[in-house]
Amino acid sequence: MSANSDDSWFVYLVRCSDGSFYAGVTTDLERRVRQHNGEIVGGANYTRARRPVALAWYEECENRSVAQQREYSVRRLSRREKQHLAAKAAVVKDDER
Repeated sequence: MSANSDDSWFVYLVRCSDGSFYAGVTTDLERRVRQHNGEIVGGANYTRARRPVALAWYEECENRSVAQQREYSVRRLSRREKQHLAAKAAVVKDDER
């Protein structure tokens, strides 16, 4: 995960234990995943029943508005397209090693 700063917004996709995906926006990816997993207070009702979740993909955006617009488009993707995003992110992670 990239370093978080006050003016960085991220749109992200987590994979839930049942194989479904959840999209959201945040300024702190690590904290948000911990919230979704119940380690700290917060997290979405959707992920509460589908723990544990794992970060599958994320993209940095210039501001909250852009992040929310991108989140909307990601939510509208088909399951196959979301799987493709997650797979591309995994390949990038492997390349960084």
